[in-house]
Amino acid sequence: MNLEKLTHQVCDLAKETGNFLKLEITKLNTSDIRSKGLHNYVTYVDQESERRIVEQLSKLLPGSGFIAEENPALNPGEFTWIVDPLDGTTNFIHGVPLYCISIGLMHEDETILGMVYEPNLNEFFFTWKSAPAYLNREVICVSKTPTISKSLFATGFPYYDYNRLDDYLAIFKYLLQNSSGARRLGSAAADLAYTACGRYDGFFEYGLSPWDVNAGGLLVKNAGGTVTDFLGTANYTFGKQIIATNNLIYKDFLKLFSAWKHELN
Repeated sequence: MNLEKLTHQVCDLAKETGNFLKLEITKLNTSDIRSKGLHNYVTYVDQESERRIVEQLSKLLPGSGFIAEENPALNPGEFTWIVDPLDGTTNFIHGVPLYCISIGLMHEDETILGMVYEPNLNEFFFTWKSAPAYLNREVICVSKTPTISKSLFATGFPYYDYNRLDDYLAIFKYLLQNSSGARRLGSAAADLAYTACGRYDGFFEYGLSPWDVNAGGLLVKNAGGTVTDFLGTANYTFGKQIIATNNLIYKDFLKLFSAWKHELN
């Protein structure tokens, strides 16, 4: 399998889907929005975007499986695509121009390809196994910021799972008081991509799904960073929690999560 060629093909299909997203955002009506759960929304645009992506990926890698946000009935396989057709749906439905397409590919338990595309800025973040990470074909790397006090962080606010809200807010409060700041874009895929290229020094969030973090996690790792769950293990894709930082601040940052005695259910 030529992973480099496959990655560029994934970028091409993401470009086509991104054009669809930008076109449809001008047509979206309130009646097109439905709730999947508390503070969790979906539109026909998410669903059609996913349909197009799954159809094209199935042609690129016949027989592959899928874990996709809008169709949980799709099954994983030896090779499994992890697809978020529109990460940042709340931004999208409010006309906020920051949302992403995120596509990762796993071979059994290993992520071997990752791509995040932000269509409003036409930015492709991509990588594959044993390769550098790229932004629009330029090699990127995580920041070299040496301390938390000088770091800028990204996070996402919990929107349905409030069981660990106090622990989360304690970390958020610490960063507000002891770092260069914290930002909330509304797209975990963008947060990870921006960490990979050094715009952010670190990112953390809980209550996440595989399609939120799989591709972006590989971007950060291949850009020279560290990605784990809150316990310091590698189970960030399916563990519902993620820390992604440069290597210089990771150990000190991980200490802030000592209240996490067990994985989230």
